[in-house]
Amino acid sequence: MERILEGRTALVTGSTSGIGHGIALLYAQAGAKVMLNGFGKPEEIARARAEVGAAMGVAEAPYSDADLSKPEAVRGMVRAAEAALGSLDILVNNAGIQYVAPVEEFPEAKFDAIIAINFASNFHAIKAALPGMKARGWGRIINIASAHGLVASPHKVAYVAAKHAVVGMTKTVALEIAETPLTCNAICPGFVRTPLAEAQVKPLAEEHHVSEEVALKDYLLEKQPSKRWVEVEEVARMALYLAGPGSGAVNGAALSIDGGWLAA
Repeated sequence: MERILEGRTALVTGSTSGIGHGIALLYAQAGAKVMLNGFGKPEEIARARAEVGAAMGVAEAPYSDADLSKPEAVRGMVRAAEAALGSLDILVNNAGIQYVAPVEEFPEAKFDAIIAINFASNFHAIKAALPGMKARGWGRIINIASAHGLVASPHKVAYVAAKHAVVGMTKTVALEIAETPLTCNAICPGFVRTPLAEAQVKPLAEEHHVSEEVALKDYLLEKQPSKRWVEVEEVARMALYLAGPGSGAVNGAALSIDGGWLAA
C-alpha cells in the first residue's frame, strides 16, 4: 500500500474492533503512527494492538482504556496520544453504543450513556485536540456519524439524536477552522458488516420465521437499497481519503456510505 500517511499520527476511538479497528489498521498500513482506544476482552485488545502494531513495525500499538463517558478521561486520552505519538494530527471519533426501545420505555440511564459516548465524547476530544493541531498548522478531524445522523428510525431516540448532533457539531467546527489547514468531516455509514451487526440477523430470522438471508435483506437491510452490508474496509477507505493528501477542500461534509439509503 502507498504510505500516504507517512509521518502522520492518529488517535482512533473505539478501535479495538469493528469500524474503528479497520480504520486504525488501514492508517497504520498507510504509514501513520496510531493509538487505539476501546473496551473488550484482554485477549481481543492484545490482538488488535498486535495487528496494528505489526503494520506500524512495532510489537504493539499504543492503547488507551479511557472511558469515553467521562470528560476528563477523554481529555486525558488526547494528552496520552500526544505524549505517546509525539503529536496528534488525525482524530477519528468512532466509539459508540446502541440501545433500542420506544421513547416511553427508553431507560434514562441508557439515553444519558449514548449521548455521552456517541456525542459528548466527540466534543471533548475535539476541544482537547484542536490547540495542538492549530499550533502545528495541520489537522484532520473525522467523526463517524451514521445514516441515522441524517434520517431517523423508530426506537432509536438516543442514537438518532446523538448522531444528528455529531453532524451538526461537525459543521460548526468546520466553519470555525475554515481558514486554517485543518478540516472536520463526518462519515455517515448505513449498516456495516461487524460482529455486533451480524449477530442481529439470526434473532430476526427466528422472530419472523424466515431464513437468515431473507431476514438480512427484508428486515435488517430493508432501508438499504443495495441489500448488502457496507464493508468495514469501505468505511476505512473513506476515512483514509479524508486524512490523506488532496482532501483539504472537503470540510464540514456529512458523507453517506449507505448503499443508497439516503437516495431513496
